[in-house]
Amino acid sequence: MEPHEKDRMPFLQLVPNLVTIAGMGLGLTAIRFTMDDRFEFAVVLILLAGLIDGLDGLIARRLHATSDFGAELDSLSDFLCFGVAPSLLVYRFALGETHAFGWIFVLIYTGAACLRLARFNVMRAEPESMRHFTGVPAPAGAGLALLPMFVTFADLGDARAVPALVAIWLGLVGTLMISRIKTFSPKALRIPRGAVGFALIGTVIAVGMVFTKIWLLMVIIVVIYVALLMPAIWRARGMILRG
Repeated sequence: MEPHEKDRMPFLQLVPNLVTIAGMGLGLTAIRFTMDDRFEFAVVLILLAGLIDGLDGLIARRLHATSDFGAELDSLSDFLCFGVAPSLLVYRFALGETHAFGWIFVLIYTGAACLRLARFNVMRAEPESMRHFTGVPAPAGAGLALLPMFVTFADLGDARAVPALVAIWLGLVGTLMISRIKTFSPKALRIPRGAVGFALIGTVIAVGMVFTKIWLLMVIIVVIYVALLMPAIWRARGMILRG
């Protein structure tokens, strides 16, 4: 091998980082659409950033291109896409009239997302991190934070009519992100063989709803996720009361 070849990186090794940067671009563009009051476009971009966030790690593992640099880049992108962008979006959409009151909860959520990602960086080498997350992960937290907008877009109610409730919800989501409750990791998810058919049919239904009732689909997904969290939240409540 010629000496200068050692200074060249195989393109495949760079692909995961390119995907991460693309996700960051979506998050930043979501903020731009937020400032233009194009809220549905902004939400869609955050959802796409969440999809990309799930892909870049998978691509890195498949290509054997994982690195400390890539992991740190992913966390910085996550903070922008799932910490900063959702809170600004919800504030602009529903909390702008509350002024300082709403902004306090924006700070709570964004600060919690930052702390959540910092803790993830410290704990990601631990074996238990492969079996479950500690606290709600940042992408899921963003989905929970955007629930008031999903409800509004699905014509199930208008979150802008209850800004105080939206602010409290944003703070609650931030609390769940920095909590010690154990939430499931997709890496450890196992589907019983008997349920595979239902999972496939569910996927077909979900794909159909993406093109017809996407906001209702997002409400359903968030409600299911919250239902899955409830046993862990209840156990944590019991530990607090006993402690």
